[in-house]
Amino acid sequence: MDIYTVSTVLASVAIFPLVLKVFYPYFWDDFFYLINLIWIFIKFGKRRGRKPLFLVLDRYFEQVSKHPNRPFLVFEDQTFSYQDADKKSNKIANAIQKHTDLKAGDTVALYMGNEPTFIFTWLALAKLGCPVALLNYNIRSKSLLHCFGCCEAKLLIAAAELQGAVEDVLPSLQEKGVSVLIMAKACSTPGMESLVDKAEEAEDGPISPSRRESLTFKSPAVYIYTSGTTGLPKAAVITQDRLLAAMTVLASNGVTPGDIIYLNLPLYHAAGFVIGFVGSIETGSKIILRRKFSASLFWEDCRKHHVTVIQYIGEVLRYLCNTPKKNSDRDHKVRLAIGNGVRADVWREFLDRFGNIQVREFYAATEGNVGFLNYTGKIGAVGRVNYFHRKLFPYALIKYDAEKEEPVRDHRGLCVEAAKGETGLLVSRITKIAPFIGYARNDQQTEKKRLRDVFQKGDLYFNSGDLLRIDHENFIYFQDRVGDTFRWKGENVATTEVADVLGMAECIQEANVYGVKVSGHEGRIGMAAVTVKEGMAFDPISTCSQVTNYLPAYARPRFLRIQDSLEMTGTFKQMKVKLVEEGFSPAVVSDPLYFLDEKMKSYIPMTHEIYNSIASRDIKL
Repeated sequence: MDIYTVSTVLASVAIFPLVLKVFYPYFWDDFFYLINLIWIFIKFGKRRGRKPLFLVLDRYFEQVSKHPNRPFLVFEDQTFSYQDADKKSNKIANAIQKHTDLKAGDTVALYMGNEPTFIFTWLALAKLGCPVALLNYNIRSKSLLHCFGCCEAKLLIAAAELQGAVEDVLPSLQEKGVSVLIMAKACSTPGMESLVDKAEEAEDGPISPSRRESLTFKSPAVYIYTSGTTGLPKAAVITQDRLLAAMTVLASNGVTPGDIIYLNLPLYHAAGFVIGFVGSIETGSKIILRRKFSASLFWEDCRKHHVTVIQYIGEVLRYLCNTPKKNSDRDHKVRLAIGNGVRADVWREFLDRFGNIQVREFYAATEGNVGFLNYTGKIGAVGRVNYFHRKLFPYALIKYDAEKEEPVRDHRGLCVEAAKGETGLLVSRITKIAPFIGYARNDQQTEKKRLRDVFQKGDLYFNSGDLLRIDHENFIYFQDRVGDTFRWKGENVATTEVADVLGMAECIQEANVYGVKVSGHEGRIGMAAVTVKEGMAFDPISTCSQVTNYLPAYARPRFLRIQDSLEMTGTFKQMKVKLVEEGFSPAVVSDPLYFLDEKMKSYIPMTHEIYNSIASRDIKL
């Protein structure tokens, strides 16, 4: 080979990275993402092929066996090793076996906040072969009974501080033959039994694997509640197979055993339970568990515990950015933030203020069959179109008519794919690799999420209910939600549930609930257009009492609009689009407007002064 040829080859090799950077700037990001995807499939495939059946619990047993004394969970001033957690969960499991007639396969409802006992109890129930329904500890009364009924639980285990909420619905539970255990040392309420004292007296020996021998990959592992697009909360069925696959999320984002995870999201949420807790079982990382998110103590906790990985929902990062600036803002070891729902401007502000933290934004739905990961760090995007990802999980954005609330169809009755750069409804084909299990005991809502005849007659897709957009660089951006759900304070709020509660107020005839945007805030806050019963006047105090007694804070409509009648479509559906656009400004809305003042425990007339105070953030929402 002559000098000229050698020089040409060397020059080509030297210029190749530059050519890639100019013409294919995300080549290496895409390449390593593909390698990661292949690694996940190989690992998942190997585990699926193991005999006997290998489940999330078995990965936990591996960690206990290999690293019994490794710190697993830190809560306040307590530290629990893998072995500690194993023994505590064994004691709870043995107590339940002895004092109840619970059988493998029976569903148990867990009604508890973020505390170690939540994790120990879930492990105990998994050892007993029982699926667990994770109840939102904010719900009460009708909503609690509804959620409980969705999963047909045979047993309810509740935190001591939630005993009063359980007592409110105890007669209904007793009618269904449900047993109730309270996580306390003593309980004098007839129909309830204490569990802590029984667990303390129980043996800490292992539970026989025979309790789990009837389980299959299709068996339910947990039920996680989601508002979806309509109605009361629905119990999304998370099978053993799906939970095993989801266990790899943290590891696939580079989390290792040496990492320390800060978990302050609710454990009843998919983000907190699946990614934070179950993901840490896979990686063997230490969990720093906190009862609730606190913006003022967030970085103090991170520094104290040397946290390296944090989780977020969009609101979390904004709350952190809204705290007073300190010289110590960059004094931490956090290297990775993983979550979803952060606005682009908040994302930039977060990085500018708190330093070079890798933000891994993702898109997923608890019950969905497709997800995206922004593996490049492109600010504002939830993911990136990848050829192989799309082959494995076929999805598309289709044109959507917001007024009719349905996909646009052509003359053949098939859906129309949205053009690049155009907002469309995300749909994903239902396949063996990407199944849609649906909701427990809710065939109607399950069917509503199935979309047929999308691109050819007879095909079947999952309707995400979300509007997304793909730009010309193939990045994917979340745009909005469709249907009757809005998101506030990181929680999905079903408008029909709120409307039902409002309709129980003595003076309210009918309510149309929707979410409206507030400047400087993520998501949409609750508002309702209501009509008053004939011959009655609007009662702001009793209406306030109604919503505060029956709805968690994030679901309460902060603004009310009193109307003579509610506008309907030709098919008798409530019109929301115009109401959403007009919002809560007294300069725009001529109808009487009210604002929920929680200090005064009443709805008070909405004024320009209140509106301006909300806009300037002098009034906190």
